[in-house]
Amino acid sequence: MVKVISGDKPNTAQKMLFPLFLIIILGLLFIGIKQDNFIARQGWGLLSAEIMLAALAFFYWGFEQGKASSREIALIAVLGAAAAVGRVPFAALPNVQPTTFMVIISGFVFGPRAGFMVGSTAALVSNFFLGQGPWTPWQMFSWGLAGASAGLIKIVYPNIGTRGMSVFNFVWGYLFGWIMNLWFWTAFIQPLSWQSFMAAYAASFWFDTFHAVGNTVFYLLFGASFIKILKRFRRKLKTGIIEPDTLS
Repeated sequence: MVKVISGDKPNTAQKMLFPLFLIIILGLLFIGIKQDNFIARQGWGLLSAEIMLAALAFFYWGFEQGKASSREIALIAVLGAAAAVGRVPFAALPNVQPTTFMVIISGFVFGPRAGFMVGSTAALVSNFFLGQGPWTPWQMFSWGLAGASAGLIKIVYPNIGTRGMSVFNFVWGYLFGWIMNLWFWTAFIQPLSWQSFMAAYAASFWFDTFHAVGNTVFYLLFGASFIKILKRFRRKLKTGIIEPDTLS
């Protein structure tokens, strides 16, 4: 008889990832409140971009510290490229594209780490066609969070079902827009007030609604078959250390 050891336990670097990231972000925000230093004088738009870059750097560092196999990395690259290509033909439609749906399904099947990498890769690659800019890190972070949260949903609610996933896709249509609105508000709106904040979010309502409805339609049409295909690949990626039982 044999036993399989998964080897998926997080190492020390991964355990320290979130506390270290949180300390740095809180530090940047605290320094930004002060008005007598370089970080405060550069403005909230640039500061928020720095926070996004720091977040992406820590997520990528955590992935690099993990035990991803070459096959898993290749699959993440393929899924990220597929999600990116799916965005390009729909560029003319206001916020209607299959990218968010594909990122969510990838995270749901392969887990939070893979979901974040697929989402961030899709944003970066697709913007080589649609245009890079200061919005790219925010899109990478937003789609990465969509994939990572889908992986967490799978862990917490493994039997969420079609109705639950439809709602999840719908909600992320708004969440993605709200995160991107935060970048728009801090980078382009003056003064930064509750009135300008609400005006910026109200202006994007219909675009976010199109995104949410599009996500739901894509999931209802292709979700079941897409999940089935990805689960086949997931079974092929499973590895472990096989040790013989100790003879008595």
